[in-house]
Amino acid sequence: MPDTTVTIYHNPACGTSRNTLAMIRNSGIEPRVVEYLKTPPGRDELRTLIRATGLPVREVLRRKGTPYEELGLDDPKWSEDELIEQILAHPILLNRPIVVTPLGTRLCRPSEAVLDILPSPQQGAFTKEDGEQVIDAQGRRIDKRA
Repeated sequence: MPDTTVTIYHNPACGTSRNTLAMIRNSGIEPRVVEYLKTPPGRDELRTLIRATGLPVREVLRRKGTPYEELGLDDPKWSEDELIEQILAHPILLNRPIVVTPLGTRLCRPSEAVLDILPSPQQGAFTKEDGEQVIDAQGRRIDKRA
């Protein structure tokens, strides 16, 4: 049964999104998964979601593999409302994954950003798809600066 207090706006084709979802599950939570390319958020939900991240709309736009360049979205002439309209027209422009929990809403790039907003600790070791270990066997985050 999904935990409706945790939602991930997910693209299963994206490694960062898959890693983020796996870390949520590693904390014992089965989130509500919104495959936003299949079921894009509506205008109000999108505005609320972006506002909750605390980021300007421009910072949640995905450039790679999207019509960002051909639409000229790097031009400062675009207002936040116009950029939201572009995301509504082209959901692939929404960067992912975005995770909503009772502790906050984040664009989880890198995927480890989700650890700061999960209400439950990691329950064991976790290694990302690229082989990078981010959680040790005791469920603690590995400090890469050490």
